[in-house]
Amino acid sequence: MAKKRSGKSKAAPIPPVVHPNASGVDIGATEIFVAVPADRDQSPVRSFQTFTQDLCALADWLQRCGIQTVAMESTGVYWIPLFQILEARGLTVCLVNAHYAKNVPGRRTDVCDSQWLQYLHAVGLLRASFRPEQDICALRSLLRHREGLVQMASGHVQHMQKALDQMNLQIHHVISDITGLTGLAIIDAVLAGERNPDVLAKLRDWRIRASEETIAKSSVGDYRPEHLFTLRQSLKAYRQYQLLLAECDREIQGRLETLPSKTSTEQPALPAAKPSAKKRKGNEPDFDLRRQHYRILGVDLTAVPGMSSLLIHTILAEVGPDLSKFRTASAFASWLGLCPKQ
Repeated sequence: MAKKRSGKSKAAPIPPVVHPNASGVDIGATEIFVAVPADRDQSPVRSFQTFTQDLCALADWLQRCGIQTVAMESTGVYWIPLFQILEARGLTVCLVNAHYAKNVPGRRTDVCDSQWLQYLHAVGLLRASFRPEQDICALRSLLRHREGLVQMASGHVQHMQKALDQMNLQIHHVISDITGLTGLAIIDAVLAGERNPDVLAKLRDWRIRASEETIAKSSVGDYRPEHLFTLRQSLKAYRQYQLLLAECDREIQGRLETLPSKTSTEQPALPAAKPSAKKRKGNEPDFDLRRQHYRILGVDLTAVPGMSSLLIHTILAEVGPDLSKFRTASAFASWLGLCPKQ
C-alpha cells in the first residue's frame, strides 16, 4: 500500500546571509533605486536622480547605513558613473549580468528589482561579472572607439565605390584596394578634372598586378557631376576619419607605454618578425604593436599560429595581461563564448 502523504508540508530552508552589509541598486537612465537591509534605515528603499551630486549623496547614504558591498545590473552604460563613484569610496561593487538576476514574480517595479537584488546578493546568489583594472578599461574604451572609427571610414569607402559604379568606372574591380596609393591617386586625378584614361593608367604603382591597359579601360566612364560630388565628399570624409584614427592610435600608444613591463634584461630580445608580418595590414595601428605586446606580456604571442598583432591587441584591451581571475583555461574559453551552452 502507498504511504499517505502528510498534511503538513516541509518549510523551505532559509538560506544563510553571506553578506549582511549588502545593498541592491536598480539602474535607470534618469533615476536610480537603492535598497538596503530593513534595519539600517527607516526608509530602506530610496530613489536618487542620476546627476553627479545625487550619485555622491547616494554613496554617502550607503556609507551611513554601513554598506560594504553593492550589487547592480549592467544596464547599458548607465551603471558606469555610479560604479566608479562607489569604487572610489572603497565599496565592493558586484556588477551582475541581468540574465542571471531574475526578477521577483509578479508585477515588476524598480523598487522590487532593487530589493530582489539586495536579497540575492545578501544570501550570496549573485556572481560578479569580470571587469579588468582601470588602466585596461581605459585602453578598452579607446579600442572600441577606434573600431567605431574604422567602421565609419569603411562606410565612406563603400560610398566611393557606389559613386564609381554609377559612373561605370571599374577601377575598384581591377585594383584590390581603392584606398591604396594607386586608387587614391586615380580618384584625386579624376576629381581634379583628368579624363584621359592613358594618363590615369600612368598613375599605376609598380606593385599593382593589373596592367596599364586594364586600368585604362576601367577608367573610361560616364562622369556625371552629381556622382563626382558624392565621390568628392566621400573621399573627404574618409580622409578625415584617417586623421581621427591616427590621433586615436597616438592616444592608444601612450596608454600602452604606461602599462608595466614584464620583460627583463636577462630575457632574450624579441625575435625578428616574419617578412609577411612586417608590412602593416588592414587597419592595424601605425606603430610597433608587436614590440609593445612583448614588453607588456613578456612573451611573443605572434609565434602562435593564427595570432596576429591586432588580435593580441584586442585580447589585451578586453581582459588585460592578468588572467588569474579565470580559474581555468576552460573558464576563460567559456567567457569568450567559445564553448557550447551544454
